[in-house]
Amino acid sequence: MEFTNVTLHIENRVAYITVDVAPANTVSSATLSGLEAAFSHVQNNAEAKVVVVTGAGRFFVAGADIKEFTGAFDDTEKAEQMARYGQKVFDLIENFPKPVIAAVNGAALGGGLELAMACHMRFAAENALLGLPELKLGLIPGFGGTQRLARLTGKAKAIELIMSSEFVNGKEAERIGLVNRAFAPEALMEEVKNFAEALAAGKSAVTMRVALEAVTYGLTEGQESGMNREAELFGQLFATADMKEGVNAFIEKRQAEFQDK
Repeated sequence: MEFTNVTLHIENRVAYITVDVAPANTVSSATLSGLEAAFSHVQNNAEAKVVVVTGAGRFFVAGADIKEFTGAFDDTEKAEQMARYGQKVFDLIENFPKPVIAAVNGAALGGGLELAMACHMRFAAENALLGLPELKLGLIPGFGGTQRLARLTGKAKAIELIMSSEFVNGKEAERIGLVNRAFAPEALMEEVKNFAEALAAGKSAVTMRVALEAVTYGLTEGQESGMNREAELFGQLFATADMKEGVNAFIEKRQAEFQDK
């Protein structure tokens, strides 16, 4: 299938969604539409258990398509709807039922960093640049950046990065909790591939989905509600074939063979 500004291929049960908009992989309404369609397709494809999001060429996503903003001058309603659509697509990613890994191979700025932060995990090249420079445009991040950055780095660091519009490299992003791991640029995609394929081969799609739901639910609904939901989901898994297989495999000292059910 073809998607606007986005390519998709599935290999070893990992779906690779690549933003491909020369020259800098900008996020436009068309790119958001392509991402939405690609993720919807992957969600319904049982062959894909894990998703990797990356950018074509030397950029991850260098930011929003600023020229598109000029079409909303003096139209606050249109501008708000632009933000709400970006939030909708990135919420889809954050709440996706399969693990989503951002492979930040180059600049992830503005809307590009907002895309990466919507993913469940972020692996970055050590020399990649990450930041939210919107205040230089007289704007604020509008696709969830003010909310997700604070949850990842803490309030004070998030405010510093947003106010200063400064960029950090992959190594510094790892130190402050913005990315999970940073690798040498030439090693990034191989590391991401190995990690994603290990998840796809060694974990049950059912339990990965439930774990993602539990973590996300608690962050949005609060810890007490999250604890209650965790207990409910824990109990429900006892009726699944994969839970029984996993427990029996442990007792029998063998590798579990999950069937994703």
